[in-house]
This record gives sequence, structure tokens and C-alpha cells, in this order.
Amino acid sequence: MSVPYRLIVPASADRAVWLAERRSLIGSSDVAAILGVAPRGTPQAVYYDKRGMLPLEEDAGEAALWGSLDEETTAREWARRNRSVVRRIGLIARKDATHRGCTLDRLVTECPLDRHLPDRCALEVKHRSAWLAGKWRRSVPDDVLAQVLWQIHVTGMDHVHVACRIGGNDFRQYAVRRADHTDLIADIVTAVDRFWHEHVLAGRVPPLSGAEDPDAVLDLYDRLHPDRDGIARLDGQAAADATEALLEYETQRLAEGRAKKAKARAKARLVELLDSAEAAVLYDQTVAAYSLDAVTRDGDPLTRSNVDLDRLAELHPAAYADCVTEAPYRRLSIARERRLTEEDIDVSVSA
Repeated sequence: MSVPYRLIVPASADRAVWLAERRSLIGSSDVAAILGVAPRGTPQAVYYDKRGMLPLEEDAGEAALWGSLDEETTAREWARRNRSVVRRIGLIARKDATHRGCTLDRLVTECPLDRHLPDRCALEVKHRSAWLAGKWRRSVPDDVLAQVLWQIHVTGMDHVHVACRIGGNDFRQYAVRRADHTDLIADIVTAVDRFWHEHVLAGRVPPLSGAEDPDAVLDLYDRLHPDRDGIARLDGQAAADATEALLEYETQRLAEGRAKKAKARAKARLVELLDSAEAAVLYDQTVAAYSLDAVTRDGDPLTRSNVDLDRLAELHPAAYADCVTEAPYRRLSIARERRLTEEDIDVSVSA
């Protein structure tokens, strides 16, 4: 049976080649970011990557590293449990729309749902923290669903299997079927095509919606402009936006300071009411405790570790040099004449 896609880069290709070719199309992980359902990705990050304005090779962190190293183990275990066969394939793209592509984790050559149709489904492998187990209770979370539905569109397959290891030892598996998401797939294709033509090809940066993770946005612009210099002279709408952002920043700074003080005062009041007791009972129900033997969720004693870096450098200079690193840190500074005080604004009504 003819397939609607063609191979762009084989699984055996050098990673640098794969990274370069991947920039020429929208992959499945890009889709979640474009749709605004990725945990950290943003549409702007996808845009700058496809325009070649971000570093080609980046450190994705420990979680991504171990997920990549464990991918083969999880894929093999899924195949064993389902008496199936899987193989790597590489980067592929639609024949009728070459900007629509994906890298399948594994092509399933013997599907456990129908062993008479070889190479008609795929396997997506995920590894997630135990803290995210709740999102995998009934089905795959939205970001994974977006990725898998895009793979279904690119490949023309009827379904894609998902294998996920949560917390390292909680194995779960799912099957996402085209028939259950026909309208959603069409909507995803429309959104991705619009993004590709109206932003990537047109060279127009997609605007921030305000729903993005602020840390992800800051990280993006730190990567985009690692060596900042010069002065941005804002006028017109940019000046109006900057004025609004300055007011919001200062309002929230004051609100944050007031909230921290209010929290500290409430804590002090509760400790005062405890007097010499360790816990407080309100109407036969324990409502608060102030103790040294508090434990974590794992049952371990709750402690706080402090490191005297000056003493460490003095007594163990080799260990200090080996373990302590310093990295540039950017701090947002507001001009004195733009800084607000509590007399300038009613922070109690700020969002």
C-alpha cells in the first residue's frame, strides 16, 4: 500500500544532519508549542528555530537526556509485552506538503491490534516525572495528543501507540485512533499551515498571547540574544506597551512584597498562639503543626541544607573549583523615576 510520506533523513544519519533538516518543516513536538499546549515550548520559539535564529544544538536538560537514553528500553519493553516488532525509521515528511513532517520514535511492523497490516502504525515513547502521573490517568495529556495526532496526519496511519514510563518504573500504554479525533486533526492541520505560511515563510514573529509560561519566554530571549548591547528606543505602540508593562511589573512587585510580609505575620501569629505546643487542634481537628520532625511525601525527615561557600573555598579549594560554577545572571532594573511606592498605587486590587 502506498504511503503519503517520504523519508527525509534515515535514523542512522548524524544528529547534526537531522537537526538541520528538521528546521525545514514542522515536527510533532513543534505542533504542541504552536497550539499552546506544550509544557515549556512557545510559538515564538518554534518561529525563531525554523528561521534559523536559535543555536542548532542545545542542551535540553537532564530529563530530556535520560528520556533519550531510555527510549530504546521502553520501546523494546512495549514490543515484548505486546508481542510486536518495532524499528526506527527517521525523519519523514508528507509528499503533498513537505513542511508537514515528524520523526517517529518507532515504526510498528507488527501491530498487536491487527497483525495482518504491517507498517500501518507507530509507537511514541515518553518518560515523565511521577509528579505528572495524574495527567496520564485516563488518556494521554494534551501535548502528547497533539504530537500523536500530527503523526497520524503525516503518516496517514489509522492509529499510533503510546508507551510511557512514569517515575522510571510505572509503565503505561495507550492507543490514539484517527477515527476518534477526525475534526481535531483537521483543526490542527489548519492551525499549523497558517503558522507556517503567515509567520515562518512571511517572516512575521507570532505575538505572545499572554498564556505562555513566563520562564519559557525569558529563556527563549536569553538564548536568542545571549550578548545584549545597545539601547532600544521605543515609540508609538511599543512605547504604550512598555508603559503598560512597567506599571504592571511595579504593581506586582509591590503586591509580592506585601504578600510576603502578610504571610510572615500570619505565621508569627499562629506560632504565638501555639505557645509551647507543637500542634494546634481546632474543634477536635488538627489544623496546624510547628515541628522539627516534619516529613516529606516519601516519609523522609524534612531538613534544609546550607552550604558555606566561602568556607568551602578556603578549606577545599579543589572541590569548590570542581563543583561550584558561576554563570551570568540578568536582572531587570527599573529606572528610579519609574519605580512605584505603595502610596502611588493600590496594590491590594492588582491582579
